[in-house]
Amino acid sequence: MSFQNIIRLSLDNPAHAVCVLGSEIYVDVSGCAPQMCECFTIRGSGRVLIDIADTMITDKEDATIWWPLTEPTYAIVKMTSPSFMVDGDKVSLGQRDEGCLGEVSLEVDIYRNGQVGLPSDRKAKKKWTWGPNGWGAILLVNCSSADTGQPEDGDKDEKTKTVLLSEEIKNLSQMTLNVQGPSYTLKKYQLILHTSEEESKKARVYWPQKDSSHTFELVLGPGQHTYTLALLGNQLKETLYVEATEFPSASFSGLISYSASLVEESQDPAIPETPVYKDTVVFRVAPCIFLPSTQMPLEVYLCRELQLQGFVETVTELSEKSNFQVATVYEDPNRMGRWLQDEMAFCYTQAPHKTISFVLDTPRAISLEEISMKYSLSPGVGYMIQHTKDQRVASMDSIGNLMVSPPVKVQGKEYPLGRVLIGSSFYPSTEGRAMSDTLRDFLYAQQVQAPVEVYSDWLMTGHMDEFMCFVPIDDKSDGKKSFQLLLASPSACYKLFQEKQKQGYGNALLFDEVRGDQLLSNGREAKTIDQFLADENLRKQNEYAEKCILLNRDILKTELGLVEKDIIDIPQLFCLARLTNVPSDQQTQRPFVRPYFPDLLQMIVIGKTLGIPKPFGPQIKGTCCLEERVCQLLEPLGFNCTFIDDFDCYLTEVGDLCACANIRRVPFAFKWWKMVP
Repeated sequence: MSFQNIIRLSLDNPAHAVCVLGSEIYVDVSGCAPQMCECFTIRGSGRVLIDIADTMITDKEDATIWWPLTEPTYAIVKMTSPSFMVDGDKVSLGQRDEGCLGEVSLEVDIYRNGQVGLPSDRKAKKKWTWGPNGWGAILLVNCSSADTGQPEDGDKDEKTKTVLLSEEIKNLSQMTLNVQGPSYTLKKYQLILHTSEEESKKARVYWPQKDSSHTFELVLGPGQHTYTLALLGNQLKETLYVEATEFPSASFSGLISYSASLVEESQDPAIPETPVYKDTVVFRVAPCIFLPSTQMPLEVYLCRELQLQGFVETVTELSEKSNFQVATVYEDPNRMGRWLQDEMAFCYTQAPHKTISFVLDTPRAISLEEISMKYSLSPGVGYMIQHTKDQRVASMDSIGNLMVSPPVKVQGKEYPLGRVLIGSSFYPSTEGRAMSDTLRDFLYAQQVQAPVEVYSDWLMTGHMDEFMCFVPIDDKSDGKKSFQLLLASPSACYKLFQEKQKQGYGNALLFDEVRGDQLLSNGREAKTIDQFLADENLRKQNEYAEKCILLNRDILKTELGLVEKDIIDIPQLFCLARLTNVPSDQQTQRPFVRPYFPDLLQMIVIGKTLGIPKPFGPQIKGTCCLEERVCQLLEPLGFNCTFIDDFDCYLTEVGDLCACANIRRVPFAFKWWKMVP
């Protein structure tokens, strides 16, 4: 039980009292105040806790806090541990009779409900915590195509916008500055809004201009980390708008703090100004979140080049049947649109007040001005550039070398936004290839999609979409997940061919429907099932591919919490070849794996509609046995399988169907700040 005593203070003599540990003493502050006194400050020594208006004060406060004496005021004093000597702990009280400030504060959306409000604990806004019961404000990165993000260090000042228009302000987070007090006193002070010089490079703060232009002036940002206001009236309440300029990275935690410091100006030139009070808020920059193929589509982006006409018409038809919008993208016909998926991914970033979809681009071999995607995006869809350190991007550095799992639970740990899968070389070697540290570090720095590295350097492109794919399912009986992992399986393909051989179809031809010139340009020839099964060299190459896939199978089962019933084996053959389309000085002695026939795993997933590369497998009774087997595996799960006939798109210059399209998908319903990384 806590006992309470009331201590009456005197201006003439100090008061003494015994505070027993566990008890409280009420200190009558207003009772001894002079007639003209309007405010007071109070501080205790190390073992003393002082409670004023539900705010706890200790000796560790970094600035003096002035409290108004507008009504009878009491301070509650408690001890945290016993004193070692008489009068060993003290409470000191200061009073001012020239008026004082009633409030200086910065307020943000600390509780992440889309509203700027006062926290129940004033110190809470100085910290940022994860989880469903966490708190802390959130900033969005400016992803507009006019501000393409993450410039090189020397260009940051040049890319800073000094004025923002009112229609651009809706994406920004609000921060309210509030100052109240007698005007006579306020005139003696300056208010300084500030952040660190380093953090000022990561975000911008805009202040509404006082004219009728409906524009907002940049007051803090790159090259400007302080802003001073003269306090003229008896109160100041202004809403500022804040945006981030870059996502978290290896060198940037994502946390940015802003402070409002009250400074008393000196009337004597020989005496410096005096800091009186400081209030601080902390923001976290919202991460870049990648989406798995299991999320429902919003838009399908296609390259409309003549060489891809068959592909474009089929995918357009599939999209229209599924009621999804098709967006047109024009591109250099020599590249045939392969950059659409290999070089960029649709992502999103989110704060309580706004969700923004955008393209994250890892440009390869072309400059920004040549990227037509930037100018083909639907209204409201942003665009960001993710550079590598030396501005060079190889196949392993691109977004095509990245995939996202659906949400999973692994050994009791929830991953509500899935996990990012990164293709890597897995072990160091002289001819090994890996994702650049810059891009890998960027993916780890987002925190919310804990990356998993898989082995993909055995593939010619290095991209894991050549041997795996996620598809959504509705049947969750028997503990099934909401998705299935499709894995390429050379052994399943050999088993299928052996079945057909035993059934008397050994003379059935692979590539029977493909023109001879197409086969010749792609280094292929029509072969019978018997010839395939008799080719020991090809079998050894596929045994190697199978070993690489099995290694990844084990990694995925462990890191995604999968069991065998979550995996479907898709028949697929591979072959070994030297790297293509690389300078001679980058050519290696080591061969790499590429699909032997159009890769069935590189499918377009549009909900339950699957656009699958036509494999041109052996025709048995007028039906491709490979297509038939895939349908037998997937149609019972509710999928509609459409096989797209566009042979050159898949194999010429190691192209593939999937890379000629990209899909913007529905963001996760789960809010990223509610998880604990």
